[in-house]
Amino acid sequence: MASPTPPATDDRPVFFFDIDNCLYPRSAKVHDMMKVLIRQYFTTHLSLSSSDAAYLHEEYYKSYGLAIEGLVRHHKIDSLDYNRKVDDALPLENVLHPNPALRALLLDIDTTKVKLWLFTNAYVTHGRRVERLLGLEGIFEGISFCDYAQETLVCKPKPAAFEMAERDAGVTKEMRGRALFIDDSAINCKAAVEWGWGRVVQKLEEEDPEPEVMAGTHVVRDMQELRGLFPEIFKSTATAAKAEAEAAEEGV
Repeated sequence: MASPTPPATDDRPVFFFDIDNCLYPRSAKVHDMMKVLIRQYFTTHLSLSSSDAAYLHEEYYKSYGLAIEGLVRHHKIDSLDYNRKVDDALPLENVLHPNPALRALLLDIDTTKVKLWLFTNAYVTHGRRVERLLGLEGIFEGISFCDYAQETLVCKPKPAAFEMAERDAGVTKEMRGRALFIDDSAINCKAAVEWGWGRVVQKLEEEDPEPEVMAGTHVVRDMQELRGLFPEIFKSTATAAKAEAEAAEEGV
């Protein structure tokens, strides 16, 4: 009796995409709206003045990267209740709308060559909501997120967050150097490089100054620039490059 054929190994490199201020511009002001709700939460649940709430919010953000981590560590709040009253309460429908150009760009990526994966510090409900509002459903093969239901929060730039994303997306240690990653946070990009991801792109806004020190391996100010950085993974540019190479060979 013949042995069953083992399943084929998926050795495609993974392209990890941050969500907030990356798939949409900072000018949408989602972060500003979130800041208002976070401080309202501090004021209401910790019985703080507005100035004390603002101070503690900034302290936790600087110390932990996420305000919620400081709240969980020091005040034992219900993190899912926080998510309902902050992230899920954001009026995103007012500022985020389908982005046909971004959808076309992502659909042009050859998924026989690369796996597309979302990687966010938000909870899954927020990540999926943004994905839906931008008209990007059905493009990404999965999402890695900060699980607010857990007692210990695992989020970028912690090494454990990159380890989690690799585990979720099926990235082995041998594949790590082939991973691609785009994020607006310099701290997260630096951490990704230190973790060993090979191609790390920091997403800047038009008005941002050129970084004095590169946090990643590349910088873009428009997602469309990814075609120029990685032409080999896009169906349109890879086809054009192949045609040029064939024409050059014929001309020899």
